[in-house]
Formats: sequence, structure tokens, C-alpha cells
Amino acid sequence: MTAPDPGARPLSPSEVTRATALLIALRVGYAYNWFDVGPALPAIGQQFDVGIADWGLLIAFFLVGAGLFQVPAGLLARRYGSRVVSLAGTALLAVGGLGSAVAPDFPALLALRLLSGVGAGLFFSPAIGLVASLYPEGRRGVPVGTFSSAFSAGAAFGLLGSSALVPVVGWHASLALGGALLGAVTVAAFLGIPRAAGQPVAAPAPRGLPAALRFRGTWAVGLAFVGLEGASFATGQFIVPYGETILGWSALLAGGVGMAFVFPSVVGGPVGGAMAERHSNHRLQFLATTVIVAGTLLALPFVGWEGAVAIGAAFSFGYGVIYAVMYVLPHYWRTVPAAEIPLAIGAFNSVQLAGGAVVSALFAWVVAGHGYSVGWWFLSVAMVVFLVALVALPPSVVGRPRVAGSDARPPAPAP
Repeated sequence: MTAPDPGARPLSPSEVTRATALLIALRVGYAYNWFDVGPALPAIGQQFDVGIADWGLLIAFFLVGAGLFQVPAGLLARRYGSRVVSLAGTALLAVGGLGSAVAPDFPALLALRLLSGVGAGLFFSPAIGLVASLYPEGRRGVPVGTFSSAFSAGAAFGLLGSSALVPVVGWHASLALGGALLGAVTVAAFLGIPRAAGQPVAAPAPRGLPAALRFRGTWAVGLAFVGLEGASFATGQFIVPYGETILGWSALLAGGVGMAFVFPSVVGGPVGGAMAERHSNHRLQFLATTVIVAGTLLALPFVGWEGAVAIGAAFSFGYGVIYAVMYVLPHYWRTVPAAEIPLAIGAFNSVQLAGGAVVSALFAWVVAGHGYSVGWWFLSVAMVVFLVALVALPPSVVGRPRVAGSDARPPAPAP
């Protein structure tokens, strides 16, 4: 987590509450601007005369930007402070959203979605560190968990809101609204989050490659869930145009089904976190849950909207469990210092986002050539194939996990 400057003044309870609320609002707006493009894809394709494969590029460019800037965001926050970097990220994402609304052609839209992704990448790691830094050890779980879960709420609002807006006001105004709302919240956060919050780290950065980047578990987790990252993003973005153009659903029905593919992860997260802390075989947890989640997508071509809602709920709940286990796991990595846990998370998130961009683009290419049914099956296979990387995941033991700021932890097998 971001370590505050020892000279920084302590925040009052009201300042902490206000800052937390604003950061959660930023997280909702951030997620909204991730997912508001999905329902607009058919209209974008019609205006710029591009097909489904090009839609995949639009999704992939955003993920590439977000993935490449996860680790730099953590390093920038260490130097300039998490408040500055996280707000710069949402400002850039808002500018990207507003710019996308007036893009003159498809290449310009691709560039603006890349810029939006860079903003998203700058926001996440510093912001979660900033939330944690507002609270003493032992009281961070609820605010950090609420901040994390706010992503699913924002994604659901993005899918449903954009589904409702695009037929009425068009995709330009829909994207502009998302960018404008995030920009307004960013201004409010700039004014409302005290400058004393999230100050730069006072201690000098360690020399050499950080332990988090030398630990093989970081890269094992990153690679193992490339397929899951691509599948979770592709389903959330493409389920709405799939329902509208292939199955003939109304825009609102398609948006409602799209919500089922993102919102239930709010419930899956706490379940996964509890499971990760109580049982030591994290590799088995990853394997079993991912295989089950991948299996649900195999049935998607054969069901109507009711079945799609059930599949979406199971899929979203399952990946919520997986990501919760993923974020708890680094606390049991004995050779990674506590101060580098955010860097480990940023590193494997970066791998997953960059790889997920490729999976999403390939999904769109498969759909363009062979149809959505084969595309859903492709995602299922991709989710399972990448799990082979878990062979390199060191075992862990469950006890009292190390808390941020301390290197005390139960003994664990050497990696």
C-alpha cells in the first residue's frame, strides 16, 4: 500500500468518510466507462462500416492501455502520491470518453480507447492503495472490499445505461455522458479528498528488481488467468450486441442480461475471500472454480434470455470468487515483502489485461468468421488452457496472513 509521509497531518473522521465515498464513486464511474462501449458496438460498426472483428480491436485497445500502465502506476504513485496519480487516471479516462464521442473515424476511436485504457491503468493500483491508507490496520477490509465491489456495480450500470441510451440519443451522446459524469466526480474528488491523503513514500525505493517481480507465483497467476480476463471482458461487452442482433432481444432486455454477467461478482468476492483464508489449496480453488465457470459458457448458444441470465449469474459469481482468491493469495507469499504486495497485484493484473486483450480480439475474429456459438466455446477453451500456468504456482499455507506494513507471517514452503 502507499506509505504516507511521516510529516503528513492525520485526517479527521469526516475527511476519511468523504474521501472514501468519493473514491468509491470514482470506481463506479471508472467501471461505467469500461463497459458503456459494448451496447454501442453495432451503432459504431454501422457508422464507420466496420465489422465484429474490428469491434474486438476496440475492446482490445482499451485493455492494452489498462494492462501496460498497471505497474507504472504503482511506481508513479510511490514518487508523486496515490491521490495525484489516481485522479490523473480518472481525468484521462474521462477525456478519453468525451473524445470518443466525437471521434471522426474508426482509427481515431481506437486511439482514444487506448488513451482511456491508459487512464484506467493509472487509476486502479494507486486508488486501492489510497483507500487502504485512510484506515488503520484491522479496519481496512470493509472499505477496501466495498471499493473493489463497486467495479461490478459500475459495470452493470454501464451496460444497462448504455443499452437504454444508445437507441434514444445515439452512441455519441451515450459515451459523452459517461465521460462527463466521470469528469464531474473527478473534479469533486480533487476538491474533496484532502491533499494530505496518499502522500508520496518518504523512504527511498529499493535497488534492483523488486522481489514481487522475481517471484514465480506473480507470473503464474498472471498467465493462468489470461483466458478468464479475456472471457469476462468479452462476455460483458458482447452479450448485449449478441442478444440484440442474433436473438432479437430489445435493448433493455439485452442490457438486463448483460448486468447478469457482471453484477453477481459482488457476492462472489466475499465468498472467495473467505474460502482463500480458510483453506490452503489455492491451486485447487482456482482450477475447480475456473473449470465450472468455463463450462457454463458452453451452454450459452442453446438457451433463451432466462437461461442466459442464469449462465451470466453463475459465470459472474464464479469469476468474483476467483479474483477474490487471487487478491488474497499474495499475503501468503513468504518471499514477497508486504510493501510489494500491491506491486505483485499490479504485475499480474498487467499480464492478465494485456493477454486478455488478445483473447478478446481473437474472440471477435472467431465470431466474425464462425459465429457467436463457436466464439463462446472459444472463450471456454481459452479459460481452461491457460490454467496450465498454475503448475508454477508455489504452495501456500493458511494461518494469520501478513498485514501490509509488516513482514511477519506464518512459515510457508519455499517456492
